[in-house]
Amino acid sequence: MNDLAQNPYLEVRQPAQPQGEMTLSCDEIAPNSTLSNDYVANIWGYAGNNISPNLKWQNAPKDTKSFVLTMYDPDAPTGCGFWHWNAFNIPADWNELPKGKSNEFGNGILELKNDASLDGFIGAFPPQGDKPHRYIFTLYALNEMLDLPNTISPAVLGFNLNGKVLATASLTAYYHW
Repeated sequence: MNDLAQNPYLEVRQPAQPQGEMTLSCDEIAPNSTLSNDYVANIWGYAGNNISPNLKWQNAPKDTKSFVLTMYDPDAPTGCGFWHWNAFNIPADWNELPKGKSNEFGNGILELKNDASLDGFIGAFPPQGDKPHRYIFTLYALNEMLDLPNTISPAVLGFNLNGKVLATASLTAYYHW
């Protein structure tokens, strides 16, 4: 049995003071638009291109040491949503992630397995006939790098943002089949 009191990843801290008006955008994904086939999965009967989007950001706080990027579907019929993408330790001097480069970033950027148990990005794939699902891309500017392995869960990554977030920005798009 694991002793949670000895787990180095479970330290609760007070939140950092949010700073500035950071923005997140994508030239090919307008806010509240429908995702194109480029950003749809190519597994389990879906015939999308499964390409990670080019995401850009501006106005990060000056004290930013790293970024975390997530893509989450809160509408997945799982009881806990579905994590499509989690990338962390994005260098503070970056202001975008290039299109189609998930699992190829280098520069110390780590990506978790998504909830389909695949490395890096997995595109949208809501159940056929379900209502449109929201796909929320969120960028976090942190006041430090994260000393975590890429084998943790998205929940543990999220927990480790405690006390480190200087600013956030989100972009939401939809998809249904």
